[in-house]
Amino acid sequence: MIFDPFDRRQFLYGLGASVGTLALNAMLQADDDAKQGPLTPKPGQFPTKIKSCIFLTMSGGPSHIDTFDPKPKLGELHLKEFQRQDKFTSAMNSGKRYYVASPFKFRKVGSNGTDMCEHWKHLPEVADDLCFYRGLQAESINHPTANYHMNTGNRFGGDPAIGAWTTYGLGSLNQNLPGFVVLPEVAHPQGGSANWSNGFLPAHYQGTTLRPTGSPILDLTPPKGVTREHQRKNLDVLAKLNDKHRSRHPRHAELSARMSNYELAFRMQTEVPDIINLAKESQQTQEAYGLGNALTDSFGRRCLLARRLVEEGVRFVQIYTAGWDSHDYIEAAHSKRMESVDQPIAALIKDLKERDMLDETLIVWTGEFGRSPDNGVRGGVKFGRDHNAKAMTCWLAGGGVKAGHTIGATDEIGSEAVDVVNLIRNFHVTLLKLLGLDDNKLTYFHGGRFKQLSQTGGEVIEELLA
Repeated sequence: MIFDPFDRRQFLYGLGASVGTLALNAMLQADDDAKQGPLTPKPGQFPTKIKSCIFLTMSGGPSHIDTFDPKPKLGELHLKEFQRQDKFTSAMNSGKRYYVASPFKFRKVGSNGTDMCEHWKHLPEVADDLCFYRGLQAESINHPTANYHMNTGNRFGGDPAIGAWTTYGLGSLNQNLPGFVVLPEVAHPQGGSANWSNGFLPAHYQGTTLRPTGSPILDLTPPKGVTREHQRKNLDVLAKLNDKHRSRHPRHAELSARMSNYELAFRMQTEVPDIINLAKESQQTQEAYGLGNALTDSFGRRCLLARRLVEEGVRFVQIYTAGWDSHDYIEAAHSKRMESVDQPIAALIKDLKERDMLDETLIVWTGEFGRSPDNGVRGGVKFGRDHNAKAMTCWLAGGGVKAGHTIGATDEIGSEAVDVVNLIRNFHVTLLKLLGLDDNKLTYFHGGRFKQLSQTGGEVIEELLA
């Protein structure tokens, strides 16, 4: 038999001893996923109770010192000159810098004495359900890059968001809804939609945004005079044409995603209007989330919608709220921010508990970085804080976390994490573990190598797990 160097069978066999095998296996796996549906539910690598995640993003960088990590030492140092600056703490104002004491009082709440600022009025009621983590460190002090890092593991954007990775790994529990839903404010966070991008993953895994005002989804209802039957026939004709085109371009993943999205949009017209109709909730529930109150209505609506979405099988919901970037007037700014999210978050946790859903829902509260113990502005009410990547506080709630505990610590002025210190990549690995996913196995072949959320691998923060 004469060996033909261009014989396809021989070529594929020859890949067995090369890196080509890796790429080929990845492509074949992608084909299998496409055949059964990219959002078909899949088992994770770890056993877990958790079915979905609600990710609460406080854009701008909440001050840990003024929310959940009190620093009495700053009271002694208030307005004394601050000397040290480094690449992790921004100097947004020129000239001398001064220590700034928190303008707020703190108190111990919950069974284990969790520290909370006085402006958290409702959150203390669910303190025993929260796991606070004070050891997290970011790697950027610029909002866009820090947002990208927290959301995608890559400071420069272009990579898949954690919600995209989650739906890629687990699929979705409802094939009539997107697996990854984003609930932004009118203005998107710094960095824009790249914060919920599918990156190099297939387009099916991109976050779907629901608009905060008006119809959450444009063109949700058919045009006047167009029936469901008419739409179905049009889609069937379009599918036949697209199938012919796809057969000529089998590696054109965007076409397959577009075809799937047409079908998903058709199904969503039936299911979404009912889910987004918050008027179906009882008056008591609406009031519990703060609906009707000018300060809490916007965030409360999105928290209530998030509960309805995960209840219907959406895998990952991310809510954004801005206004935490307090370089000055922190007393007024942070107090309003806390009051705007406090009641809705407490209501969300209570609601999930009452429905026996908290154990199967992971809730994450975080910003993109923390704040500094000092500021360059001196003069009464103008006191604020600059960006700080070396110290921040986040918290988790839901099945699998060490509820009622505070893990890690910062130094006596809140400048740097000093106990149970971890970078964001380890935080990401831990979140994936809670969701039943192994960061080392949740990979996608792209650019000549297998890529993952942590970029280069990381370790689970065992102290956060129950």
